[in-house]
Amino acid sequence: MTGPSDHSSPAKASAGAAAYGGAAGFERTPPKSARRRSRELAMQGLYQWLVSADDAGAIEAHLYATAPHVDKIDREHFAELLHGVIREIDTLHGQIAPHLDRTVQELSPVEHAALLIGSFELTSHLEIPYRVVINEAVELTKTFGGTDGYKFVNGVLDKVASRARSTEFRPR
Repeated sequence: MTGPSDHSSPAKASAGAAAYGGAAGFERTPPKSARRRSRELAMQGLYQWLVSADDAGAIEAHLYATAPHVDKIDREHFAELLHGVIREIDTLHGQIAPHLDRTVQELSPVEHAALLIGSFELTSHLEIPYRVVINEAVELTKTFGGTDGYKFVNGVLDKVASRARSTEFRPR
C-alpha cells in the first residue's frame, strides 16, 4: 500500500510555510508520512542489529518503547522492513555486493542499512515505484549518514533496480 506521501520529496515550504504550521519567513518541512517514519525507525533498528547483533525482537521492543512519534509510524511496514531484511540478509547482500567498490563488511552501518532497506523494497514491494524506493533510501542516508554517503547509496541502488525492476527501470 502506498500513499501520495511516498511520492513526495522533503522539499521545504517557502512562502507557504504557514500551511505547515511555520511562521511567514521561516521554512519548515512538510509532515512526514507514516511510511517515511517506519523507514526511519527500521533504519535505526537495522543499524543497531548490524552493530550489536542483538535479537530483532528485542530491538523492535526497545524502539517501540523509546522512539518519539512511534504512534505515527506504519507499524506493519516497519516490522516487515526490520524482520524481512534480517531474514533475507544473504539474498540482499547478493544483490548489492556486485555493485560495491568494497566488501559488504567495509560499508558504514548507515550506508549498509540504507542499501538493505532499498534492496528489500525493490524486491518485496513492487507496488512502490523504484524511483521512490531509491529516493527514500537516499533520504535515509542524508538524515543519518555522512556528507556524501547518499551518492554512493543512490548509485548502488540504481544498479540494483536495473536488475530487480528491469521491466520498470528507465535510466536517468
